[in-house]
Amino acid sequence: MERLRLKIGGGSGLGLLSVGEIVTDALREMGFYLIADRQYPSLIKGGHSCFVVNAASEPVYGLSEGVDIMMMMDLPSMEAYVDDLNEGGIFVHGYEREMGMMPILKKLEAKKAKVIHLMAREVAEEMGGNVLMQNVVTVGMLWKAMGLPFEYIRNGVEKRFASKPKLLPVNLKCVEAGYERAQSLMSLKLPAKKHEQVIMNGNQAVAMGAVACGVRAYFAYPMSPASSILSYLALWADKTGMIVKQGEDEITVANMTLGASFAGTRAMCATSGGGFDLMAETVSLAGILENPWVCVLCQRPGPATGLPTWTGQGDLNIALYSAHGEFARVVMACGDNEDAFYLTQKAMNYSEEYQVPVVLLSEKQICEGISTVEKYKEDAVPIKRGLVSGEDLAGLKNDDRYKITESGLSKRWIPGSADAYYFANGDEHWENGELNEDADKAREMYAKRVRKLDLIHDGLPEPEIFGVESGADISFVGWGSSKGVMKDVIKELEADGGGAVRVNHLHFSYLWPLHTEKLKKFFEENKKVCLIEGNYTGQFGNLIEEKLGKRFAARLLKWDGRVFLIEEVMRFVKEQI
Repeated sequence: MERLRLKIGGGSGLGLLSVGEIVTDALREMGFYLIADRQYPSLIKGGHSCFVVNAASEPVYGLSEGVDIMMMMDLPSMEAYVDDLNEGGIFVHGYEREMGMMPILKKLEAKKAKVIHLMAREVAEEMGGNVLMQNVVTVGMLWKAMGLPFEYIRNGVEKRFASKPKLLPVNLKCVEAGYERAQSLMSLKLPAKKHEQVIMNGNQAVAMGAVACGVRAYFAYPMSPASSILSYLALWADKTGMIVKQGEDEITVANMTLGASFAGTRAMCATSGGGFDLMAETVSLAGILENPWVCVLCQRPGPATGLPTWTGQGDLNIALYSAHGEFARVVMACGDNEDAFYLTQKAMNYSEEYQVPVVLLSEKQICEGISTVEKYKEDAVPIKRGLVSGEDLAGLKNDDRYKITESGLSKRWIPGSADAYYFANGDEHWENGELNEDADKAREMYAKRVRKLDLIHDGLPEPEIFGVESGADISFVGWGSSKGVMKDVIKELEADGGGAVRVNHLHFSYLWPLHTEKLKKFFEENKKVCLIEGNYTGQFGNLIEEKLGKRFAARLLKWDGRVFLIEEVMRFVKEQI
């Protein structure tokens, strides 16, 4: 598959995010499928960051290692990223001081790279702009270097500055000047037809999923990479009627979510690892109350502050085991931006149907990573609230709320909707919620709550296999963002040598309760089953080995905050085979 690999780099304040969004949206408008990741340091000012884009005329799901074309907006970014340029690649920049670039130019010469350069600041000022608009000039240069029609990048700039009509004319002059004065060095093959896909990041998808499934209250305290869910929903609050509130801390957020859910509102919250630590007591309270509670846990590497602007899968264990006592819960994980939309809705359903806390894991790569996705279907996930309603409310009794049942599931109704009432508190209780410390009754009630795990297990979908169903030369088991890179690796190996190496991947979206039937069969029907996971200890792999009694042949683990890349997985495959 012919793939465009692009990296845009710049310092804080140079408009990198704007440039990245203009370029990705323009590529999508032309019919390219793409995936992009924004990488930046945890600095308010200074440092360097980049926007990595992979695009092709057919769907792409993972990021590649090197880049074919590089656009750099300042010297520190050039120094940081020049080594990533592929042999014979294209280097676009608007930097003015050639003497400071001598080491960079020597590296580019050794790579036999083609260089496109204009004095971007001078061009911007010549067009009536200022120093900040040099990035738009460089975008025009980049677009010309790729040999793409000007109208698309013009449309991208128009869309970006539509809300700033005074700035639009001069920005259009700047991008046109950059385009006209640069030379074309590539002849990208344009997609034969345009697709109907849209472009967004995972946090936007979560927010849209919440709106689609009738969430009426969202609570959060800002913590990257979850923060933009709060800002997105706040922007839409007037249109959706959703209550969107920033609490003073994560303890408040967790309890407001629990209280709103108890009152009958569809409510959810989101945070990152450090914030979820503070929510643990509320998770336990939700467990004993058998009350719905949904949290999106957006992962970044820890411990403590760790790498707050990078990605990882290190928080599975706190999702599985945080909070004291034993009770049923559901742990799910987004694998991509499409999952983020639909699994948000399913998380709400499972939480209300089974009356348990649900943790939906995401990752910085998914939260902030941009990709093309099929237009979402708003009615694809029917709303299931699990509430007693209508005429059935009249027949309720007080002790129905926590009634001991074989499945562990009792009736739930909105307080005040029926004559029947019950007590809800954090002490052990009997069927109507009254406090009770009798040993026999405590044993029965405790077991009832945990017993729901069997019911939940039977109601959750099995994991999904990508690639051949069985008989692979090497197989992988994973969850979360490894889904995308494994789909591309399988596709690349199928195309390389007519499928000489058979690879498959068992992907889990539902991590707890753990499904082992298909997993056991996967181990039995494939030669060499390996783990792919974004943490140091292989948390999910350890869970599987404990529950299944089988060991992985090898482990591909990553814990440096960086995403899995196609080439490193390919190297692992070759080493193992």
